[in-house]
Amino acid sequence: MRAIPFFTIVPACSLFLSSVFPAFAQQTPPPRLGGDARKNYQQLCATCHGEDMRGSKTESLLDTHWKYIDGSDEGIAAVIRDGLPLSGMPAFGDALNAAEVRGLVVLIRENAMHAGMPIPRRSTALPADVQKSAEHAWRVESVLEGLDVPWGIDFLPDGRLIFTERAGKLFVVEKGGAPVEITGIPRVWVRDEGGLMDVALHPDYARNGWVYLTLSDPGENDTAMTKIVRGRIRDGRWADEQTIFSAPKPAYTSRGIHFGSRLLFDGGYLFFSVGERGAMGQAQDLSLPNGKVHRVFDDGSIPPDNPFVKTPGAWPSIWSYGHRNPQGLARDPAGGGLWETEHGPRGGDELNLIRPGANYGWPVITYGMNYNGTPVSAFTAKEGMEQPVRHWTPSIATSPLHFYTGDKFPRWKNNLFLGSLAGQQLVRFVIDGDKIANEEIVFKNLGRIRDIATGPDGLLYVSLELPGEPSRIVRLIPADE
Repeated sequence: MRAIPFFTIVPACSLFLSSVFPAFAQQTPPPRLGGDARKNYQQLCATCHGEDMRGSKTESLLDTHWKYIDGSDEGIAAVIRDGLPLSGMPAFGDALNAAEVRGLVVLIRENAMHAGMPIPRRSTALPADVQKSAEHAWRVESVLEGLDVPWGIDFLPDGRLIFTERAGKLFVVEKGGAPVEITGIPRVWVRDEGGLMDVALHPDYARNGWVYLTLSDPGENDTAMTKIVRGRIRDGRWADEQTIFSAPKPAYTSRGIHFGSRLLFDGGYLFFSVGERGAMGQAQDLSLPNGKVHRVFDDGSIPPDNPFVKTPGAWPSIWSYGHRNPQGLARDPAGGGLWETEHGPRGGDELNLIRPGANYGWPVITYGMNYNGTPVSAFTAKEGMEQPVRHWTPSIATSPLHFYTGDKFPRWKNNLFLGSLAGQQLVRFVIDGDKIANEEIVFKNLGRIRDIATGPDGLLYVSLELPGEPSRIVRLIPADE
């Protein structure tokens, strides 16, 4: 079965939660389902594999290129029944009997093959005609094709694009449009959601040349953890590397999910996010960096006014906590607020306004549930815990955030753009202080949105992952250009 970004309760976390929060000790087993394979698929599988099995949060089930098994009926059934805990896929053996598991196997086979012919791939062509939104008409233009999950994008002062591929490569796009790989970057742990992730240039890059990267750092015995480094690019090679953030080796885990990993420079500080790595109770533990938004100086040192810097035993870089898998950070250039997105489980994706020292509740409060249908919590609100400004159920897999600051789309100026993975949506918000004044879906179904940036040309750039296909970076251009 494919590796999917599912959330799994590990025994240690279950013990932690049931002892601290009694509601967790009273969870019911997964509901028994009926024998209709299509209904079972839609209820249990479609959120991550897509309603048509062509991929949503994860890749397609239809091409039979299995990552973890040989693709036999028995192998597929075993994964449905027993799950893949390290990759985040839950076990459905308590919700489905043997006949119902077999029904899902048959359904996958039927969808993957019809009369001996492969299922046709959906079109990945970009729309050629003018697209219209509430404020602007625009066209979409391809910038780069044939990429391997372009996770993070940024721009050098001379206008060149720099981007990462999750498989562990960093590129600079030269003036002629050809991407040139930067050699010598750190080794990364490439599995499931892990790999090379965000890239951000120091605000004073023209003077100091610092480039920042987030990555899944390989540890011992096939483990990994989010790490942040900075370095300089000299003659096409990575040089002068320094570690900005790293976790102690006991925090490394073999689970391939929830790295977080977004970077944001703001006001002389570096903000970054770290996911709870599939161990949900750690998001509430101030002694660990997992499930937190952090603030440091550009060299990784700790600001003395961080909210927990004087709390005994607390990780001193923590800015906020109680987060599941935060993959979007952006500062409002008009109102000043720090905004964040994070992935919920089955439902409960969040858009949050981040306040220093605040607790955002995961997993004590959530609007989602576990992927196998069991509750995470009985509570959606609790005193002392922040509410999301916006939440999504079903999940759209909220990921990057970006405030547009260019001049080519004047009525979008300072609007907040959010990208989603499973929903494949680019959403525009008009922000009024701490509230959403207006919301619009700008486009859908062009790919899983990994990052968004305003280019030096004033255009809006979007990196798109296409499940089962080579990925691309595109830009939105005013219709009259």
